[in-house]
Amino acid sequence: MNPGEGQTLAGAGEIASSPLSKWRHAAGMRYQYYLDKSTPYVLRRWIAFAVIFCIYTLRVFLIQGFYVITYGLGIFVLNLFIGFLSPQVDPEMEGPRLPTRGSDEFRPFVRRLPEFKFWYGITMAFCIAFVLTFFDGLDVPVFWPILLMYWLILFVSTMKRQLMHMVKYKYVPFTVGKQKYFKKGSAAAEEADSS
Repeated sequence: MNPGEGQTLAGAGEIASSPLSKWRHAAGMRYQYYLDKSTPYVLRRWIAFAVIFCIYTLRVFLIQGFYVITYGLGIFVLNLFIGFLSPQVDPEMEGPRLPTRGSDEFRPFVRRLPEFKFWYGITMAFCIAFVLTFFDGLDVPVFWPILLMYWLILFVSTMKRQLMHMVKYKYVPFTVGKQKYFKKGSAAAEEADSS
């Protein structure tokens, strides 16, 4: 390879990065920056999702259509919710890694789908579904009570299976009602304060 050929190949790579791709890269970096900055603000993120949910629901209610898109959205949200409730390591596949007795070592519950990814997934799903409601070709006429009934049956059967799995392997994916542990020094200070 001649020295001039290497310079030509490097120059071709610079030409390939057009202003549009540079702008897309910069916009993607800026989007990721703000997404990363929003990570610790759990309540604010969920409030933003609630607003998006209400806007989508209001649009579907006022239009009286797009029930098939809403049904698909419901199936997708149910799939994400199951991932949110499931442990990262399934005890049925790899054996019980979660503590099953009081003498077992404590291992915290690690979700298959973390809270941030769950929030991001359903937020993006509702945004995409909202955009899809502007395309009349996607408004398939359907008797919506049948879709609602089928989704509710699917939801109940899926949740029943998930709850049975949770009871069988003794894990709770929520922190509400879990026992809290304190350091010895803080427990002794609390006893002295209560006396």
